[in-house]
Amino acid sequence: MEKKQQMPTQAPLLNDQEQARRDKLAKYVELGVDPFGSRYEWKDQIRDIRAKYGKMTTDELSAEPITVNVAGRLMAIRRMGKASFVNLKDEYGAIQAWIGINVIGEHDYAVFKLADLGDIVGLEGTLMVTRTGELTIRVVKYTHITKCLKPLPEKFHGLIDTEDRYRKRYLDLIVNDDSRRVALMRPRIIRGIQKYCDELGFVEVETSIFSPILGGASAKPFITHFNALDKDFYLRIATELNLKKCMVGGIDRVYEIGRIFRNEGIDARHNPEFTTIELYQAYGDLSDMRKWFEGLFRFIAKQVVGKSVFKFAGHEIDISKPFAWIDQAEAIKEKTGVDFKKQMGFEEAVALAKRFKVPLEKSWNSVGYIQQAFFDAFVEGTLIQPTFIHTYPIEVSPLTKKTADPRFVDRFELFIAGCEFGNAYTELNNPFDQKERFEAQLAARERGDDEANEMDASFLDALSYGMPPAGGIGVGVDRFTMLFTESDNIREVLLFPTMKDDKQNPN
Repeated sequence: MEKKQQMPTQAPLLNDQEQARRDKLAKYVELGVDPFGSRYEWKDQIRDIRAKYGKMTTDELSAEPITVNVAGRLMAIRRMGKASFVNLKDEYGAIQAWIGINVIGEHDYAVFKLADLGDIVGLEGTLMVTRTGELTIRVVKYTHITKCLKPLPEKFHGLIDTEDRYRKRYLDLIVNDDSRRVALMRPRIIRGIQKYCDELGFVEVETSIFSPILGGASAKPFITHFNALDKDFYLRIATELNLKKCMVGGIDRVYEIGRIFRNEGIDARHNPEFTTIELYQAYGDLSDMRKWFEGLFRFIAKQVVGKSVFKFAGHEIDISKPFAWIDQAEAIKEKTGVDFKKQMGFEEAVALAKRFKVPLEKSWNSVGYIQQAFFDAFVEGTLIQPTFIHTYPIEVSPLTKKTADPRFVDRFELFIAGCEFGNAYTELNNPFDQKERFEAQLAARERGDDEANEMDASFLDALSYGMPPAGGIGVGVDRFTMLFTESDNIREVLLFPTMKDDKQNPN
């Protein structure tokens, strides 16, 4: 069979505006200016200028001239012959500037006349107030830094398609102030989490992203291959087991903020790659985790964001009030009348599931799985204000200490607006009990549950040296950030979220 010759890929056609911008590159060179610039020494951020001088009058600014030097992107240009107004935007703000040929000179004004929206420039000058009361830089030196070769989206009709915003986040950050606000708030929230933990005596560590064992949570993994070892590894689905090994080693209060990978669905609240904080407190239990978690919300609200009521998922969420504390079985009973605290056989539970039209999984073989399914179907979505749901079936909590009733474990999850925000345990530190739980998980895998944990001999060996009683918690940082930035889609708080292919622009 004759092999088909591959056609060369053609360069994309330029529109008129793109071509006009490229045509200017030679003109910059003629004027002795590198169109893609070099290092620029600037000293002022626009937000600081506005904060310090924004309320000064013309007379005050004239009495003692204030020199500023800023760098940023041109977002508006209003040319008026030999003088022009521009709007410049930097990382934290925007300001107007006046540029006159009689001030900056013919050469620099010729360079400025080549400017387009989106160009990155440096402006040095003195502050003044226009007749309309606008704080303005009177430019005495104009420096071209970098040419923008493509037109920016229009301010009111541009980058509004949600998929485009996520794919072209760099443009989204340029033209959408709210996207920039969220992007800059996220690291502030993470620094706040670290500060809160550090002040309570917790130590931050880093552990491996690769794991030879599937463990620490119930989830479908990503699998990769180590060529050097000729062995498959998982991208971690949790940081739990390594952090518990740290406690065995004597780090009594330990936490990690890091990336987690779960090969599952993408929707408004899920992304396959996400960030968690997991934290463990030796000699503690679930009550310590409850206190820590409520305290974290209030610390971030006060120290980072500056308010305690947030709009989230169509609701006003007030985190200043004590969070509700409700037993899972009691919550189910209130909604359905079904009492999972009473003794019942598996067949009775199956019959109840069928009567209430709760989907069943083939791998289930005990009542606890069905209790959890009832909660998911009838309770979770009704929990609007912050609510701790505690005391879970043992089947769905393989790393958690039992309560006095061995069917249940000492665990809570926090729900806000029907969304889970955190998962905490009184940690299981009995190696014999832990081995039995792993064996139950292996049996579940044999029945078809591909999210069940594997046997982790290394972790069992660590437990055999003694792990102190402990409380532990895992919190989704992305969802946490969604609440505090009032974002209803997880992709709003991820700079570059995982996206489906763009069929219109595959490259």
